[in-house]
Amino acid sequence: MPRPLSAPKTLNMASQSVINSAAYHNGIRVADVPLADLGDAWNHSDRFIWVGLYEPSEQVLSFIQQAFGLHDLAIEDAHNAHQRPKLEVYDDSMFVVMRTAKLSAGGDRRIEFGETHMFLGPRYVITVRHGSLQSHVGVRARCESTPNLLAKGEGFVAHAVMDFVVDQYFPIIDALEAELDELEVHIFSGVSERSVTARIYHLRRDLLAIMQAVSPLIDVSSRLARTNSHLISADARPYFQDIHDHVVCIAGLVDSLQQLSQTALESNLALISVSQNDDTKRLAAWAAILAVPTLVAGLYGMNFKYMPETGWVWGYPASLAMMGLLCVALYMRFRSVDWL
Repeated sequence: MPRPLSAPKTLNMASQSVINSAAYHNGIRVADVPLADLGDAWNHSDRFIWVGLYEPSEQVLSFIQQAFGLHDLAIEDAHNAHQRPKLEVYDDSMFVVMRTAKLSAGGDRRIEFGETHMFLGPRYVITVRHGSLQSHVGVRARCESTPNLLAKGEGFVAHAVMDFVVDQYFPIIDALEAELDELEVHIFSGVSERSVTARIYHLRRDLLAIMQAVSPLIDVSSRLARTNSHLISADARPYFQDIHDHVVCIAGLVDSLQQLSQTALESNLALISVSQNDDTKRLAAWAAILAVPTLVAGLYGMNFKYMPETGWVWGYPASLAMMGLLCVALYMRFRSVDWL
């Protein structure tokens, strides 16, 4: 039950972190609830409260904790952020941590990660966003457009928020898959570029970051789909099973891309090695060709008095012709074995 509260005078200055705060009855939004009135609004047993916060101060979180009786450890996690996705169950509440992701708006493809923390309790849902540029306004609007589902209460809101967060990964997976296809074209185009190796490395790093954000949600969504908690009604649990299916699908796609990127990296390194080997063969072939005139010129440049052909009038042209013929013969031989 809510506790008697006296809002600090400076609370209104900190309430700018409150994105939205409203009360709902039978799936219909009936009132906007100021931060200082949350405790009183929660007294209405026929309503549930949905509060959205963005990087709230410690003061705001402390007031929220007093209003809804939230656990100290959950409040500490929500304030500090940088949490691993997880589900923690307390006596009469749940605390869910999810990582949001979004592709940057700039030309360079970067993934911007954030966090969404969600407190779920009897007749209230509190979401806390950190570092995420993705607003949850669209989630609230979609929920309010389906009052028959919103009437299911806090369980449906928790599903809507989780579904929103999970669905943001699909466009990112599509973008990473398109980039991998582009890299494969570069790799097998015959043009060896070291930048391709760097791009594959960054791609694999992004895939690892996504897997670290998504894989814990498999257990979270599975637990929520099978929970016996009164906070999630029986008719709301199948919706969490749908989220579980989506998370498993994303994890499978990421795993496939990781394997393909590893293959692409190995192929790129192998092709670079083959290219370097071809360069080495070309250098060796030209070195062998140039060794012939070097040998002949060195032999006849020793200036010994008694040497064959040194007094022959055709000696110089003959030596040039011999060097040329040997060089041409070697060149044709190396061409036939694809060394040149």
